[in-house]
Amino acid sequence: MTENSQQQQAGNPTVPTQSLPTQYAPAEVEGKLYERWVERGYFAADPKSEKPPYTIVIPPPNVTGSLHLGHAFEHTLIDALTRRKRMQGYETLWQPGMDHAGIATQNVVERELAKEGKSRHDLGREAFVERVWQWKAESGGQISGQMRRLGDGVDWSRERFTMDEGLSQAVQTIFKRLYDDELIYRAERIINWCPRCLTAISDIEVEYQDDQGELVSIRYGEGDASIVVATTRAETMLGDTAVAVHPEDERYAHLVGTEIELPLTGRRIPVVADEHVDPEFGTGAVKVTPAHDPNDFEIGQRHGLPNLTVMDEHAVITAHGPFQGLDRLEARSAIVGALRAEGRIVAEKRPYTHSVGHCSRCKTTIEPRLSLQWWVKVAPLAQAAGDAVRDGRVNIHPKEMESRYFGWVDNLHDWCISRQLWWGHRIPVWYGPNGEVVCVGPDEQPPTGEGWTQDTDVLDTWFSSGLWPFSTLGWPEQTESLEKFYPNSVLVTGYDILFFWVARMMMFGLYAMDGPPPFHTIALHGMVRDQFGKKMSKSFGNAVNPLDWMDSYGSDAVRFTLARGANPGVDVPIGEDWVQASRNFANKIWNATRFALMNGATVEGELPPAEQLSAADRWILSRLNATVAEVDAYYEDYQFSKLSDALYHFAWDEVFDWYVELSKTTYFAGGEQARVSGRVLGEVLDVTLRLLHPVVPFVTETLWTTLTGRESVVIADWPKDSGFRDTAAEQEIELVQRVVTEVRRFRSDQGLQPGQKVPARLTLDGTALAPHEAAIRQLLRLQPEGEGFSATATLPVAGATVALDLSGTIDVGAERKRLAKDLAAAEKEKAQALGKLGNEAFLAKAPDNVVDKIRTRLAKAEEDIARITAQLDGLPQE
Repeated sequence: MTENSQQQQAGNPTVPTQSLPTQYAPAEVEGKLYERWVERGYFAADPKSEKPPYTIVIPPPNVTGSLHLGHAFEHTLIDALTRRKRMQGYETLWQPGMDHAGIATQNVVERELAKEGKSRHDLGREAFVERVWQWKAESGGQISGQMRRLGDGVDWSRERFTMDEGLSQAVQTIFKRLYDDELIYRAERIINWCPRCLTAISDIEVEYQDDQGELVSIRYGEGDASIVVATTRAETMLGDTAVAVHPEDERYAHLVGTEIELPLTGRRIPVVADEHVDPEFGTGAVKVTPAHDPNDFEIGQRHGLPNLTVMDEHAVITAHGPFQGLDRLEARSAIVGALRAEGRIVAEKRPYTHSVGHCSRCKTTIEPRLSLQWWVKVAPLAQAAGDAVRDGRVNIHPKEMESRYFGWVDNLHDWCISRQLWWGHRIPVWYGPNGEVVCVGPDEQPPTGEGWTQDTDVLDTWFSSGLWPFSTLGWPEQTESLEKFYPNSVLVTGYDILFFWVARMMMFGLYAMDGPPPFHTIALHGMVRDQFGKKMSKSFGNAVNPLDWMDSYGSDAVRFTLARGANPGVDVPIGEDWVQASRNFANKIWNATRFALMNGATVEGELPPAEQLSAADRWILSRLNATVAEVDAYYEDYQFSKLSDALYHFAWDEVFDWYVELSKTTYFAGGEQARVSGRVLGEVLDVTLRLLHPVVPFVTETLWTTLTGRESVVIADWPKDSGFRDTAAEQEIELVQRVVTEVRRFRSDQGLQPGQKVPARLTLDGTALAPHEAAIRQLLRLQPEGEGFSATATLPVAGATVALDLSGTIDVGAERKRLAKDLAAAEKEKAQALGKLGNEAFLAKAPDNVVDKIRTRLAKAEEDIARITAQLDGLPQE
């Protein structure tokens, strides 16, 4: 009826069964288990294997980083997928590695040097880069050890680093190809400049936030030949080369083509007409500073305006005059003061809240700056990346995220890939003494001789990480691993880096690999937030170190909590009490398995045929197979929350709280039926532990190997749905559950303690409940009726009658008053619902979901009335 858990696998011999300690102690087993898995090569991927491949890459964490909850969340999901596929018989590769993180790593090492009173310039480029490598060897990559704590089943023998020799060759190869195809070029454009990191950064490395500033309105020119413009960056006016108005704005038609005086500078600048200007916004006129604003740069290009750079790389004013040498913020205040003194300030708004870009690394305010940089011409690459999703070669999950993807790739600007750093992949371009420019491939010798120099810039970190799915497999060499494991099966990553990383991998993968996309599916997840839905941040004081939770509750508890909150594309709230609940679940699995082993649960021998099984046995096997099918369907749809919930409720509710309890009377009675139920329980535990393993690997490994005597659940077969269903048995046990649930509710309503024994008479004859009287009595703590029995409360339920002797246990008068109050409330709720449902005008206007809610309320009220009435009828007469 289910897959036989004793089916032997090659290389997985039987080992002696061990006893279980009374309590589960994660800290005592997790580290040892993980090292055993690695030593035995369970996670190693063999390109020579004839098994079908299943490949996932790790989104490479920064070498400067450490494990945070976002990493733990993402790694849990990937590990669950790969563990399941490994059990299903796939040659599974989860590719690990780290990103060199250009700006972040250089900043770390520069801070270390600053403690010694030195800068990178004191060392020089070669010595500084060597110092970074030294730091990487000593302090970088601590996240690798933390991944082991979490249980990541990666192939450590394949660990890569984006500055490795092989990956560096891949970077140089694709740069050369793009350059030769005229998809890489050098040009002077407006870029995002960080005055702190002293480098260009891409649009996606700019974080926008609302800052408090000032909006000043300045009058340019005199009298009828004057125009008022507004700005939050008054210091940039020193670089203005025009004022722009809309071509159809009649207010300024007489000024278009003329020149007006630019205050404080003595220069005269033209008034130009441009479609970009919104005549409805502000005064309908804008200052044009082509060297310090991307929109102004475009206006300048259209009108042939000069580009005047008035700030250096440190955002210090370079324009001649009284403001030269001032920092941009100092200059802003000084310039506004000078304009005010001349009567040029028409209006001031302070504070003025507006969106301002900041460097994602150091949080410094970004300065748009005209600069000579290297660029990727993205239009043809982005077109291919969009088409791969449109034609179905790549599926984005959840599908509603497709629109965000298209909104990005269909509107990409050319990508600035050069960075003014020393740490990173140096641009493979040499300049000659006579203006020569030579791009050098990995197998070519750079030009030599007097006057030849290499470009000093390095490439954007995302340039190398965009090659990750194939560079880690040996590309540009045609390796066995590349042939076996490319393209990747799925990419699991956060929607927040859909644009940073995913789009770049799509563009480079389609270009470099001549057709196949880098992965078949992009499964997007949300961000981890605190229990109130707030973003986790050190500045908010709500950031959590997952290692602390692992120390307190075990890695399985952290993993299960994260997986249980993972709905596709939706943010995940998490709190410590939820981790505690998951720890309780792990303990429940442990205690229930330990009890089962002590009471005859076994996987030895064949599963008995259906005719030898009790209704409870057939019920749990039917539910087991249904759960296998349900979990499989959720895995294929990346519904981690739903599969975790399904496993939780099946294991805790159905197996441990119902089947084990229903079977206790059989175990205690002994004999053949106890042996049969022990074999069934062994089968159920075997399959349940295998189903749970991908999400909670440590506790399931310990329990499964103890139960089965086998080597490891990591390499066990994934359960299959045999198709066995027993509707009759399910209905029969559902009746038992109804009786037990109703009587338990009644007992609770009467204030009886769960363990308090009560004399009872059960009338079960003629119902499917008759064979279950012993189990029902066991579950409800019901004693035989005995001498002097008085049926003071009678409960009709599921066609049976349960008569209880509650004499001396409750205050009947007080209980009647309480129930009468509850009954009145339920009848009022019913009347209100009936009133609305009987109102034709209401039904005609109300949305379907509102009407459905009212019908649900009516059904609930009727159910409560029936239940309370039965309780009142069952109370003894006063």
